Amino acid sequence: MSTTSSFGPELRRLRVESGLTLTEFSVALNYDKGHLSKVERGERSASPELARRCDAFLGADGELHRLVTRPEADSDSGTAEPIPWLVGRRAVLSAGTGALIDLGLTLGGQAVSSTDDPLLPSFRMQFDQLRKLGQSTAPRVLLPLLEAQTRMITGLAADAQPVSRTPALLLASRFAEFTGWMAQEAGDSDAALGWTAEAAELARAGGDPHLGSYALVRRALITMYGRDGASTVALARRAQGSELPPRIRGLAAQREAQGHALIGNEVDCLRSLDKARELLGSDDTRSGAEPVIGTSHVSDPAAMSTGWCLHDLGRPKEAAEVLDREYRRLPPHALRTRARYGFRRSLAHAASGEVEHACAIAGDLLGVMPAVPSATVNSDVRRLARELSRFRSSRAVRDLQPALARVLAPAHD
Repeated sequence: MSTTSSFGPELRRLRVESGLTLTEFSVALNYDKGHLSKVERGERSASPELARRCDAFLGADGELHRLVTRPEADSDSGTAEPIPWLVGRRAVLSAGTGALIDLGLTLGGQAVSSTDDPLLPSFRMQFDQLRKLGQSTAPRVLLPLLEAQTRMITGLAADAQPVSRTPALLLASRFAEFTGWMAQEAGDSDAALGWTAEAAELARAGGDPHLGSYALVRRALITMYGRDGASTVALARRAQGSELPPRIRGLAAQREAQGHALIGNEVDCLRSLDKARELLGSDDTRSGAEPVIGTSHVSDPAAMSTGWCLHDLGRPKEAAEVLDREYRRLPPHALRTRARYGFRRSLAHAASGEVEHACAIAGDLLGVMPAVPSATVNSDVRRLARELSRFRSSRAVRDLQPALARVLAPAHD
């Protein structure tokens, strides 16, 4: 985004008031002195990342960041169209049975019947297996299977007795929600919103009104990756009603914090993180029988999000310290989650001037990206590439560039 004519003079005014020479300022920010000089004179545009870093260092409370960003249109004005459902019993069962055969999970080789209530525990185990598989498999590979399973369980619920219909609908809602996440990972935000809306409808039909609020958290995730902080905050706030379970409220507060960080509002960001930490710390859903809502591989989501937010607030060194600590707690098999937060680690270290360490972290992760391609992770890989481009004279950066380019190259069918 283009810098307004007032950014450069305001940056210079704040720097001078802080008693910093341009040389001292450039060293503190790990930015080239000549580049900063041109920004102050209005000859070069400032990136939002540079503006955030200046804000944090000079204590400008997001004012500099606001000068280089344009207000986003309200992305919450529309509603997503749900994915059309093939709920005809024969179509649902034929698709679902084939999916079970592909997984090798048929029960004794018998065809599945809608009256087989004992199948629900089996479907629940499949959900856990598919969620784990999602950590090491391309989203586009899993999507057809997830769609078929969701439709199958929905079809079973339609013919089931009331005592079995409710748990079937609730489990179908969780399949639909996970399908939406895999669609987002595949880069299809419209499908992600559609499946998330379906998840909320299925949950409501099963007597759980709360997943509809979590759908707002999922929508806020999409706006967050679109770098729309205002819409992220607005959506997340709508999912924090006092009647909601603490985990949903905690995840919503965490997402609100990330939206505030994008805007550069540090006070509200840290306040939301404190709220998320309290709610998620008091939550006992992990010990229940139902699948965990949200991430199941990050042991302390609020702590990990703190590192994420600190980077977006222009405090990369503190962000790197938090992300390093929390990254060590991730399970080894969670490749997708490790890639997501690993590239954030690398980005924070690069922004702190620890270029060789950043390249070493990224180099280890780039090798697994073909196995777990991710549209959301790629957004941080692109940011890392831009950050490292400031250090072209570094041999570590030059050695890493071919691998970065391969990951970011458009995929060919």
